[in-house]
Amino acid sequence: MKKQLQNLAVCALLAIPTLGFAGGDAPLEAAEEYVYKVRQVSIPEAEQLFMEPGVRIFDVNTLELWAEGYIPGAVFFNVGNWKKLLPKDKNTLIVFYCANRLCSSSQIAAYETMKLGYTNVWQMPDGIYGWKLTGRQVELP
Repeated sequence: MKKQLQNLAVCALLAIPTLGFAGGDAPLEAAEEYVYKVRQVSIPEAEQLFMEPGVRIFDVNTLELWAEGYIPGAVFFNVGNWKKLLPKDKNTLIVFYCANRLCSSSQIAAYETMKLGYTNVWQMPDGIYGWKLTGRQVELP
């Protein structure tokens, strides 16, 4: 019985400090709501958008993935001064993509661009891997 009480006391002492990490007794606050909804586009739809005059296509992949091929006409976007790559006209059609649906870089880039006031921003979640898997052409740097 004494051993069980000791084990219970040790467990209680180990559990109490974790309350601070779990928020303790702080009041609950609602999470920040996304103000900007990033529009997603399929590969066939994106291919049609890419034919629009003045469209800007941004590849948000790593330099290593960029070197393996990118969508024709795309601009490498994963740079420190990315804001300088954006068009002056905030109504320009812009499409971002990265590797695939597991990569969130293009969604983050689209969201950040929309926060700057750009209104015609899209994200292609299937990315460069989806583009290649469907037999579409890529360019090499």
